[in-house]
Amino acid sequence: MSGAVYDVIIVGGGPAGLGAAVYTSRDRLNTLLLEKLMPGGQIINTDRIENYPGIERIDGPGLIEQMQKQVENFGAEIKTGCDVTKLEKLQDGDITVHCDKDSYTARAVILAPGSSYRKLGIPGEDEFRSAGAGVSYCGTCDAPFFRGKQVVSVGGGNTAVEETLHLAKYADKVTMIHRRDEFRAVKVLVEELLEKANESNSNLTVKYSTVATAIQGEGKVQSVKLKDVKTGKQEDYPCDGVFIFVGMVPNTDFLKGFVELTDAGFIKCDCAYLRTSVSGVFVAGDCRIGAVMQLVTAVGDGVVAAMMLKEYYRDPNWWSQAPSDLLHPGGW
Repeated sequence: MSGAVYDVIIVGGGPAGLGAAVYTSRDRLNTLLLEKLMPGGQIINTDRIENYPGIERIDGPGLIEQMQKQVENFGAEIKTGCDVTKLEKLQDGDITVHCDKDSYTARAVILAPGSSYRKLGIPGEDEFRSAGAGVSYCGTCDAPFFRGKQVVSVGGGNTAVEETLHLAKYADKVTMIHRRDEFRAVKVLVEELLEKANESNSNLTVKYSTVATAIQGEGKVQSVKLKDVKTGKQEDYPCDGVFIFVGMVPNTDFLKGFVELTDAGFIKCDCAYLRTSVSGVFVAGDCRIGAVMQLVTAVGDGVVAAMMLKEYYRDPNWWSQAPSDLLHPGGW
């Protein structure tokens, strides 16, 4: 176990964790960032980013490389290959973070382990995993890259419906498939979807009781194999891309029994200050309730958590105070 007590330990080296580390390290706080694999998170697999303010276009690895360099230049310590197994609140208020081989202690912790896209687990899904090759999990991120093309979307929840409607603004043809014969999404969204699909000359089609069993192509997506779950009939359906909207899985198994989680595993928090149920433990990014699952908001979460650290350092009792509109923005 390391003998040093850090000012803050950040768990997770994705955009939220790196965003937090920029602010904590620049504020001269002794910062340790622990990452299970290599910095980057989900964004490392993105080949084109065009919606990050101030940067016209960059790929995921390029952006993460710049963020990591910035963090290290400010003095933060990054340890990779650190699989965090549990956290422990000590009697003196500090928090110990246990990894496979080592343990580290800090005055406060920012949890930013992120989440993973729930996959279909079908042939071709990993092979074509990028907007350039044709498989995407984010319509908001990648829809503009499919302008004038034909795409298939998969899912039946709120996010699937919203993202499919967004795709229809760009693609020439959108075919939405759902494994059931009715949607799980809220009524108002389903009505909007069906209204769009029923328009004359609509570019949106809905196929019920249908699943994808394989994604096919050479170098890029050219078709998806569809199966009618009632009849068993299969078809090769031509398309240029497949958007998969079947949910997110938060990377929070190691936190069970430590902080409050939803049934789905997302970290419960005060969404104003990103405080969790354990004093001194903040959360940032896609692993928390209320997250909108975007790169820029994940970075913003990290910044908010880093700024709120100072409130906790000044007065630990601040943790139990309810958010109030009477507090001055930015402490002015």
